[in-house]
Amino acid sequence: MVNELKNKVLAGGSITEQEALQLMNAEDKEALYSAANEIRLHFKGNKMEMCSILNAKSGKCTQDCKWCSQSMFHKTNVEEYELVDLKVAEQQAKENAEKGVHKFSLVTSGRSISNKNLDQLCGVYKKIQKSTPIHLCASMGLLNRSQLEKLKESGVEHYHCNIETAPSFFPEVVSSHSIEEKFRTIRYAQELGMGVCSGGIIGMGESMEQRVEMAFTLRELDIESIPINILTPVEGASLKVDGPLSDDEVLTTFALFRFINPTANIRLAGGRNLIAHIQDKALASGVSAALVGDYLTTIGTNINQDKELFEKAGFNLGEHKCKHQPV
Repeated sequence: MVNELKNKVLAGGSITEQEALQLMNAEDKEALYSAANEIRLHFKGNKMEMCSILNAKSGKCTQDCKWCSQSMFHKTNVEEYELVDLKVAEQQAKENAEKGVHKFSLVTSGRSISNKNLDQLCGVYKKIQKSTPIHLCASMGLLNRSQLEKLKESGVEHYHCNIETAPSFFPEVVSSHSIEEKFRTIRYAQELGMGVCSGGIIGMGESMEQRVEMAFTLRELDIESIPINILTPVEGASLKVDGPLSDDEVLTTFALFRFINPTANIRLAGGRNLIAHIQDKALASGVSAALVGDYLTTIGTNINQDKELFEKAGFNLGEHKCKHQPV
């Protein structure tokens, strides 16, 4: 059954939700992981796309996302600031470009960025675009069309807006906004010709069936970059879970996302430290991209060590051309 569905995808077909559930229950998990890797090789080759982020506005978020350290509803020790030093942002982009990172994103807390802060960060993007070859991304909440247009005019090629989880599970972890509002921002960005990065977090209490639901939702949205974060429990946040996911749950999730979204970049993102012991297997289960360096409010990975890891796994870290070019 695994090989039959693998060949269907390799031939340009799409698996159904029922077929995905069959794959989810496959007894031979190693065969599933290997098949997902074959699909990745066929559609993405051996290119590993690396991206990095900078927390440009931290804390005091008015939204009630249960997992998040930056929500004002939670008592955490997260650092709070209105806007990062703009020179620091420019310098980090340059340093990441020098290390061979392909994409760089400024990320801000809150439902949406203010127009004042947006204008300031657009100025930074223009400077980065002139001084480095790195591709520019942004993650600034539920933006409207005119705000996204400003970003695009500043050289931003890609917009990031996670749907976070399956539509059926979303109300369990967020009540201050809807997943439909996220869909709207994603469609605005796509209509403007921007690439979209959208994924979510696994391990928040959702079922494997709901992870499959999330993967199909992303397919329907035609998402080209799908970050998969593994929940890192935050002390003081309201979300409580029974425990970490099993290794098989994590690897099966990566493999299923590759089967369902064969041409997308399936991206290792937050929580990589939790699966360090199986990272080699994850890289052979359909993954084609990774978030490197520090994350939003947690220490991430060493970029040079990551490059060694990816090259050892057989990936090519050369320059990646994006289909969405800056204006």
